[in-house]
Amino acid sequence: MKLSDLDTIIDRRGSGCLKYDFAVQRGKPKDVLPFWVADMDFKVAKPILDALEKRVHHGIFGYSESGEAYFKALAAWQETYFHWTIRPEWLIKTPGVVPAINLAVKALTKPGDGILINQPVYYPFLNAVIKNGRTLVNSPLVLKNGHYEMDFADLEEKIVKGHVKLALLCTPHNPVGRVWTREELTRYADICLSHGVTIVADEIHEDFTYPGHVHTAFGTVSEEAAQNAIICTAPSKTFNIAGLQNSNILIPNPRIRRAFQEELDSFGYDQLNVMGLAACRAAYEGGREWLDTVKEYIRENLDFTRTYLSENLPKMKLIEPEGTYLIWIDASAYGLSNEDLEHKVLYDCHLWLDMGYVFGKEGEGFLRFNLACPRKTLEQGLRQLKEGFAK
Repeated sequence: MKLSDLDTIIDRRGSGCLKYDFAVQRGKPKDVLPFWVADMDFKVAKPILDALEKRVHHGIFGYSESGEAYFKALAAWQETYFHWTIRPEWLIKTPGVVPAINLAVKALTKPGDGILINQPVYYPFLNAVIKNGRTLVNSPLVLKNGHYEMDFADLEEKIVKGHVKLALLCTPHNPVGRVWTREELTRYADICLSHGVTIVADEIHEDFTYPGHVHTAFGTVSEEAAQNAIICTAPSKTFNIAGLQNSNILIPNPRIRRAFQEELDSFGYDQLNVMGLAACRAAYEGGREWLDTVKEYIRENLDFTRTYLSENLPKMKLIEPEGTYLIWIDASAYGLSNEDLEHKVLYDCHLWLDMGYVFGKEGEGFLRFNLACPRKTLEQGLRQLKEGFAK
């Protein structure tokens, strides 16, 4: 696969695509160019397509399970790229990481219990707390000189005062793009351990880091940290197969795993989608070359965006990402309210972005923008952003 292959624009409209086909149903203008939801406009790796084609030609799609080869592929990926040795009994498969987070909330806390998050953060974290009747406890990230950090003193204080039982950790972080260091994760884990707080580590973006930054699998922080965590992984963001609904949840502690499994059982969910199983195994067995090419292309998209913003929209400040293919842009210098900023993006720029306020109050004035698209699409989007803010 060549970098130039990713320049191909694939028309996704009319395919039932959430990103392109449902603007009007979600209250947006029909003609918006979307850069909101975290999926890619790239065709998936050939080994995945081959595996799916083989499964289709087999012609029978009954109840299916993963088997030894599936786990071997997953384990080899974790061992090779994150130096984490996992065991078969740790694995519980779910249709997604977000469902897993909600299951963890139900399994490990009671209504009214405090759950810790660090806003601005992926908005389903907030929903998992509020919609399940738990108490939101927010220890906001701190932005210093264009770089986000955790405030560990505030975090510990909030845990104590908020009677926190569970912490939801986004690592790498969506939307601010931080790749937490081993030292940061160790400190986070130690604080939670000292106060009896179990951790759900969402590692769905683990494979997308930029040069100079290394994702630390939470399971490798320490044995104590691993035994106090539910670690959520998935091939969905990495290989652009979110629609196949396949996630691998790894829980080393038997007590926590049993509680999680019982909650899953109470929902009545068992076998995963047969196509998701086939795609996940194929991705981890044969998708590395495709992934490396995609990551290089996205790095070049980031370079292009950084330069474009600097030269054409200097009031917009890029928060330099360390990971993910989503960028976080500070547009607060325009002094617009949430409503006015969103109106300008939708109706002057004709763009569909994730507005910062949906990630929490700390995200107000920011925009989240998806870089995983062909260069011409990116150029068009940035041009519309420039023209819209020139009005």
